[in-house]
Amino acid sequence: MKQERQDFRERFIDRRDFLKQSASSTASLLVAASTFFWRSKQAQAAELAPTTAQPLKPEAALQKLMAGNQRFRQHHPQYPDQSAARLQAVSQAQHPFATILSCADSRVPVELIFDQGVGDIFDVRIAGNIATPEVIGSIEYAIVLLDTPVLMVLGHERCGAVTAAVNSEVLPGAIGSLVKAILPAIEPHKAATADLIDTAVLANVRYQIAQLKRSPLLAERLQAGTLKIVGGRYDLDAGSVTLLT
Repeated sequence: MKQERQDFRERFIDRRDFLKQSASSTASLLVAASTFFWRSKQAQAAELAPTTAQPLKPEAALQKLMAGNQRFRQHHPQYPDQSAARLQAVSQAQHPFATILSCADSRVPVELIFDQGVGDIFDVRIAGNIATPEVIGSIEYAIVLLDTPVLMVLGHERCGAVTAAVNSEVLPGAIGSLVKAILPAIEPHKAATADLIDTAVLANVRYQIAQLKRSPLLAERLQAGTLKIVGGRYDLDAGSVTLLT
C-alpha cells in the first residue's frame, strides 16, 4: 500500500510538471506567433515605402489620401511607412505629401484614418479646425517650405467646438476663443431646419478654407496649380471621409 501511494504521488507530480511545461510552451508559441505577425506587418510596410522622392501632383496626393481612408474604413489597413527603415529615411528631412488641418478631437487621428505613416502627413490639429494666425503660419510652412501639394481642412460630425458655438455656450478660460473663431462661420446658418450641428460643421470647414485662401503665400501656390485645397467631413461612426463640393 505504501508503495502504491508513492507511485501515485510520483505520477501526480509528473503530470503537474507536464502541465506546467505545456502551458509554458503554449505561451512561448503565442509570443512567437505575435512577434512573427508584427514583423510580417513591418516587412509589408517596408515594401510599401515610396521608392521615389518625386513630389506628387495635387490630384494624385488627394487620391492617395482617399485611398488610405478607404482601406481604413474597410478594415484593411496597410500600415505604410512605419518601418525602422522609414524612421531613418525621414530622420534628417521631411517631405509630407499632404497637409491636414483637423480638429484636436482624440477620435480623429489623421495618420490612422488615412492609413499613412511617419513623415506622410503634416498634421495641424486644433479644436474646431480653425485657421488662427498661428495655424495659418504652420500651414504656410508646410506648403511653401515643404512643398506639400494638397491641403485638407477636415471637420467631423458632432464636433464639440462647433456645438458650443451653435449653442452660444459661455466657456471658461481661453476655451471661448475657439467659439469666437467659429461663430462667423455658422451665423448665417442658425435658421437651418435640418441638422443644425452638421450644417454648422460643414459651414465651418468652408469658412476656414476661405480664411486660408486669403494667405498670399497659399494664393500664389493655388494660382500656379501646385496646391489644391479641399474640405472634408469625417464620420465618427463609419470612419469615412467625404469630400465637400
